[in-house]
Amino acid sequence: MQLRQFIEGLQADLEEIAAVGDDAVGEAARRLTAAVGASAGLRLLDALTEAALELSSQLPSGHVEIRMSGQDPSLLYVEDERQAPAPPAAEDALVARISLRLPEGLKVAIEAAATREGVSVNSWLVRSLARAVSSGGGGRRGPGNRLTGFGRS
Repeated sequence: MQLRQFIEGLQADLEEIAAVGDDAVGEAARRLTAAVGASAGLRLLDALTEAALELSSQLPSGHVEIRMSGQDPSLLYVEDERQAPAPPAAEDALVARISLRLPEGLKVAIEAAATREGVSVNSWLVRSLARAVSSGGGGRRGPGNRLTGFGRS
């Protein structure tokens, strides 16, 4: 995806709007269009980052990454490399019970996710919790020494 075309489109829109005014407005618009280029690029990357995070949170496995090639970002789906949790040992058989209070919206979302995967809510919760515990429970990290996210200069 080339951000340059979107930034140039925004700059052209500003120049068209400024054409309605006098020379002072035109000069101010030229200065603004030059300054808005870098800021617009960062804002577009912010929007892409939010979109990737939102998509990742809705995926049953894997995540969406933004990879930069020069100044051009690309969205990429990355399958989780983690193994499926091992079946519980005999001593870990499903004997523990827990009461959990959830906001109604979260409960509905969990039920929908379980239905999409064709499993019971209990099975979906057990699997999700096992994945979270086996991954250390932290945020998303890239494998090895890979840095994920974006930077500003």
